[in-house]
Amino acid sequence: EAIGGRELMNWEMFYLTCFLVGVTLSVLAFVGGTIHLPHVHFNLSHGHVATPGVGGHAGVSRGPEMPWFNFATITAFLAWFGGTGYLLTRHSSLLVTVVIILAIVAGLTGATLVFWFIVKFLLTHDQALDPADYDRVGVLGRVSSAIRMGGTGEIIFSQEGTRQTCGARSENGEAIAHGAEVIVTRYEHGIAYVRRWEEMANDRQDSHTNEAR
Repeated sequence: EAIGGRELMNWEMFYLTCFLVGVTLSVLAFVGGTIHLPHVHFNLSHGHVATPGVGGHAGVSRGPEMPWFNFATITAFLAWFGGTGYLLTRHSSLLVTVVIILAIVAGLTGATLVFWFIVKFLLTHDQALDPADYDRVGVLGRVSSAIRMGGTGEIIFSQEGTRQTCGARSENGEAIAHGAEVIVTRYEHGIAYVRRWEEMANDRQDSHTNEAR
């Protein structure tokens, strides 16, 4: 089953088309950000979007789970299958069946490598998000803009390794100076209600003393 002139051209065109389609779709996927963007994981792998929400709540993610058969592996298969088939058809005298088998093997190899790369490097840091991780109640912060009596100031704090700021008011309406350490007692409508850390510590110490008595 030798590859004839017209048949050769047909197979070359078929493989070249597969290669171009695979490469084009892969490039568009990466440029368009459909594989991975910071803080947002799209449904290329049939997963869910998971991002921290407003007010300290988070969406739900299924974590770094990804089926082997997905858009990225399909486009990789087409590119490797087409490229291998085209080169073998154009520069070898192998039978059509042999070329097809080798092209399929190359396509599966390419798809597997792409799958491994995505799972190993792109999905490594995708974890199931627990809303409790972004709950600001109980967070220790520092006043970055003094809270006036009955007014609003600003606090700065660290949560999940990220430095954040938000508006703050005193829980009991008193003024709190710049630089004071505070504890968030409740969080409503984007405002953190806080108390001085010293007050909270003293209250707990008094409570323990009373219980001991």
